[in-house]
Amino acid sequence: MRAGRFPSRSVSRLAALLAMLAAGLTAPASVRAQDGPIQLPVYNPPPGDGPPGVNVPPPGGATPSKAPASIPLTKPGAAKSTTAKTGKSATPPDPAFAAYQRGRYKTALTLAVQRANAQGDPVAMVLAGEILSQGYGVRQDQAAAQKWYEAAAAKGNADALFTLGSLTLITGAPDQKDDGVTMLRAAAAKGNSAAAYNLGLIYLQGAVAPKEPATAAEWFKQAADADQPDAVYALATLYRDGNGVPKDPLESARLLARADDLGNVVATTELGILVFNGAGVPKDEARAAALFRKAALAGNPIAQNRYARILSAGRGVPQDKIAAAAWHLTAKAKKLDDPVLDKLVESLTPQERAAVDARLKLWQSPTAL
Repeated sequence: MRAGRFPSRSVSRLAALLAMLAAGLTAPASVRAQDGPIQLPVYNPPPGDGPPGVNVPPPGGATPSKAPASIPLTKPGAAKSTTAKTGKSATPPDPAFAAYQRGRYKTALTLAVQRANAQGDPVAMVLAGEILSQGYGVRQDQAAAQKWYEAAAAKGNADALFTLGSLTLITGAPDQKDDGVTMLRAAAAKGNSAAAYNLGLIYLQGAVAPKEPATAAEWFKQAADADQPDAVYALATLYRDGNGVPKDPLESARLLARADDLGNVVATTELGILVFNGAGVPKDEARAAALFRKAALAGNPIAQNRYARILSAGRGVPQDKIAAAAWHLTAKAKKLDDPVLDKLVESLTPQERAAVDARLKLWQSPTAL
């Protein structure tokens, strides 16, 4: 590797997502975060500038910080009131939504089912389906959840169409794949950006539908226009490679910066590499260091490795062998080896190695979250 440059190989996760889709697996939760029903809690970085993902409780043991995106904040038809402080009208929160937000899932399910039965409300049907499919506070019941999703989909609910389309593609028979794509198209037409993003993956990979990169780019653009972070990143990779769109490094860099702003950690890492190398963007090692640190804190092992590299060399940040070794060992624990940084760790004095171990212990402490 030439001194002062970082390779961008292995940064892209698009191929991994496509492989998962081809293998019949659903995309990661982050792909569905914007339109999907469940959003996981956000954890603050621990003290000591360490990885925030250590000892995070599994999704099933955590209370979602947000209810389904389609669940309205107000009860339909509720009378408006006026707040004394702002003078603006306000409406009482929907009781099912409020119960869901507070983690009172049994109550939320009861209220959602009542509303669905009494009013035929598809949003309440989706909420009931989500609680049952995830087993939040109740016995998990996929069959019952699917019935609720089907009822909501019959009323044209975009979230339900997306969920059923995804399930059909993942678990359905080969002759049902077209039905899954049709449902995703219907969901995308109603503004579900996760459906549009997944359609982009389908047409880019070519296992379910014909491989058409230009069509994939159109779907990614639709999702990107709705600020779907993974779609913005995917579109950036297409412009970088000239796949389905004209090759345009400047547009790719612009999209990477936008995806970074929207929270796509892989884009943050790749943008850091571009900025460090000055490839298509002004070279700025301090900005690159900040980008690597941001993605490293979010748990990206490549960013952790790159941040360790520049800390060890003092490029863009003050040289810090202790922090460099700690970040390297964090990335190494995720199977990302680096012989150069291995030698750095081997060169540490016993006192320096003890400082590294103390920092790693702090990062791994549950109290650090």
